[in-house]
Amino acid sequence: MDLTDLHFVALTEKGGALAERLAQKTGGKWHGLAGRMGALTPDLTFENTIDHIRDLYLSGKAVAGICASGILIRAVAGHLNDKWQEPPVLSISEDGAVVIPLLGGHHGGNDFARQIAALLDTTPAITTAGDRRFGIALDAPPAPFTLGDTVSAKTAMAALLDGQTAKIEIDLPEELSDLAKAWTDWLAPLKSHNNDAHSQGEITLLLTLKPSSAIQADLVYHPQILSLGLGASRGCPSQEMAELVHSSCENHGYASAAIRAVYSVDLKADEEAILDAAVMLGKRLQVFTPQRLEAETPRLANPSDVVFQEIGCHGVAEASALAGGGDRAQLIVEKIKTDHATFALAMDISGSYQPQDSRHSGRVMLVGIGPGQSQWRTPEATAMVASADELVGYGLYIDLLGPVAAGKPRRDFALGEEEARCRYALEEAGKGRDIAIICSGDAGIYAMGALVFELIGRGQGHGGVTDAARRVVVDTAPGISALQGAAARTGAILGHDFCTISLSDLLTPWDHIEKRIDAAGQGDFVIAFYNPVSKRRRVGLAKARDILLQYRPASTPVILASSLGRPEEEIRHRDLGSLDVDEVDMLTTVMVGASTSQRIDFGGKKTSGQSVYTPRGYAKKIDAPADGADKKES
Repeated sequence: MDLTDLHFVALTEKGGALAERLAQKTGGKWHGLAGRMGALTPDLTFENTIDHIRDLYLSGKAVAGICASGILIRAVAGHLNDKWQEPPVLSISEDGAVVIPLLGGHHGGNDFARQIAALLDTTPAITTAGDRRFGIALDAPPAPFTLGDTVSAKTAMAALLDGQTAKIEIDLPEELSDLAKAWTDWLAPLKSHNNDAHSQGEITLLLTLKPSSAIQADLVYHPQILSLGLGASRGCPSQEMAELVHSSCENHGYASAAIRAVYSVDLKADEEAILDAAVMLGKRLQVFTPQRLEAETPRLANPSDVVFQEIGCHGVAEASALAGGGDRAQLIVEKIKTDHATFALAMDISGSYQPQDSRHSGRVMLVGIGPGQSQWRTPEATAMVASADELVGYGLYIDLLGPVAAGKPRRDFALGEEEARCRYALEEAGKGRDIAIICSGDAGIYAMGALVFELIGRGQGHGGVTDAARRVVVDTAPGISALQGAAARTGAILGHDFCTISLSDLLTPWDHIEKRIDAAGQGDFVIAFYNPVSKRRRVGLAKARDILLQYRPASTPVILASSLGRPEEEIRHRDLGSLDVDEVDMLTTVMVGASTSQRIDFGGKKTSGQSVYTPRGYAKKIDAPADGADKKES
């Protein structure tokens, strides 16, 4: 992250003026509380402070709140998890005199605080012990270095703070002398610490490519300069690939933490074993075209004519490792082959090469956002939106994301353009992009999930998508569906067996829908009706009502739930016999109870004095006589 990634959040006009000034100086964005900014024009306005800050935090955005620290703490407190992953959160006073990095010191929070404080001509209130004593964070080294074991950092840091001296050691090949110097330059502040330290012992800091388990040191650092190339036959077991990667690194004396990236050929972008190996190493798979890999043939140790005949290049593992490492890369582990997998490792002498001709394996993310309000949206869904290169969907659904979608490229599609939006998302992901398809409710329930997989399942000549699009990764974040929202708002109508039926005959013939309604009536299921009516469809719900009245009483509870989870939410209780179609629109979910469903008056509900539940059969236990009761009565 850099300063342009900061989002300044202001709650007052005075705070807004400071936010605007800082946003102009840093290139960041500023957000203002609606109705409080006077003549100022924020990049984004918001209504609810806590929800807004929480959404920004959960979407991985760096937040600089120009407000009391307590407000920021209350907004994110329930979502604190891993300090190595959390984004920066800064608190800035309205007068600009105080800058406090509350969270995310390992992701630039302390650095942000220093830079913002410099702009405001003040001193940042940094409380991190290592930063205060040494001027650097020993557990957050600069690129390309990484700490091999973050757990050991706490003990080592405590020892240094307690007065022990630091011993700096380097175990790298001679050709990496520039990297060694960069590391020792970063640790230069420890020299003055050693002059002030007490003679209570010594803490060893080591820079090496070897695994931490093979050496003795208190803090082990690795330069991330290794590029891993993997190949696999179709259907390679993930366990086989994982064991190959682990054993090859161990046997050749290289730490997996020193691996900068994982590479393969684009034809393997969907190979599960390779994808799983990348995830195991905490990396994102990157792929090259066969033509690009063929250019590496002169540097291969084990070129293969068989591989060339199959995919158009003389090697995958070795060529991918070398292409990922750049022109100065050295092949340090030649191809190792098992029954279904290949492994090779290259070392980038420069330490900074980033290939421009590779791409990530593409990903389509099916994101269910529930009814739209942030409290009903899962953190996984929010994280997917934050990581997407582009958001795709019906415009209203994207708008409901609020600050999470702010600044994100988006492609809006109208209602009725479902195939177009799914096809677009898949083809763009086939180019190596991360595309999020935004769905109301749950993406797999009457939404885009089934259509995405249908397009993937078809051949390219049969209405499907291209081969590149078929190789993308598809991830799904579940969302709260309308039937869940309606049930939660009204009691426990889904307490026993239930089903959902769409009354739209646009894609399903009406006679099929009638058969399903009849079967559900015979089976005495609670039924959630989706798409109950439209401007042209007014009779389907009435027909459904009449079919169900053949199997359950007219007094059967019915719930009409509209705009669930939104400010205009409305819940109405009705009976099956008196259900009036004119009360229902396309935004209404109709919940019809089973013959056993009960409506009770209950004052504990926020939205209504009535609740509906469907008993599951506990009455047999509740009404059963106590042990021995029958004998006493007889």
